[in-house]
Amino acid sequence: MVLSEFTHTSVLATDLEESVAFYEELFGMERVPSPRFSVPVEWLRCGDRTLHLFKREIEAADFYHIGVHVDDFEYVYQQSVERGLESDFDAGGNEPVVYELPDGAVQFYIDDPAGNLVEVNYPDVDELDTSIVSNVIKRSDQLEQTGDATEAKLYFENTTASIEPRE
Repeated sequence: MVLSEFTHTSVLATDLEESVAFYEELFGMERVPSPRFSVPVEWLRCGDRTLHLFKREIEAADFYHIGVHVDDFEYVYQQSVERGLESDFDAGGNEPVVYELPDGAVQFYIDDPAGNLVEVNYPDVDELDTSIVSNVIKRSDQLEQTGDATEAKLYFENTTASIEPRE
């Protein structure tokens, strides 16, 4: 059996510097050296992996998305509200809708400057400050979770060991 892990993901950047600034400012990613390719590319460190931004004159694909773990869900949520970030995927009005998954992890969706869908994740709904994040909807209230769906996990044991929740 082959053991595999993701090394990176690549997403479209219609304005490379604007996209770099977005991921640096909102998610604390750090620009790192990247090799030269036939199109302009910037690599950003995200934990022990990288996000690759590539400039092309195309539109971002609908529904395809990246999921980003954050250690301060409330900060990213507040920044998203203040910046008016939203997603056509999940228009929640004035604030992004926060969803609780069967394992207690939470997520909300925003679009980056190029229109890529970004899912913001945190492992434990019980650790959220409800004075900041009060609009949590359980996925199980929207769709019945049956069979294997009740055991779905966004975070696995071997990954959560390296992800320290904030204190």
